[in-house]
Amino acid sequence: MRPLSTKLAAIAPSATIEITEKARKMQAAGTDVISLSIGEPDFPTPSHITEACIDALRRGETHYAPGKGIPELLKAIAEKIEQENKIPCTPDQV
Repeated sequence: MRPLSTKLAAIAPSATIEITEKARKMQAAGTDVISLSIGEPDFPTPSHITEACIDALRRGETHYAPGKGIPELLKAIAEKIEQENKIPCTPDQV
């Protein structure tokens, strides 16, 4: 099969992906490995997060968020910082 482009074919494979794949192969072979390559957690996503994602997809939230962030989320984070960490914070500072 012909490559998409010569420039694309010249790009070296990702070292991170190669290390991750090596760790997976070692784990499959029974080696006890703590892989720190891509930040993949060793626990399942909590069900309330999975359900929230499914709900967002059903609402049609399938595009990128605003570059600066989701205003409601920025506000919630700022409130959390003020309430729990006792640090004055506005959404613009998040």
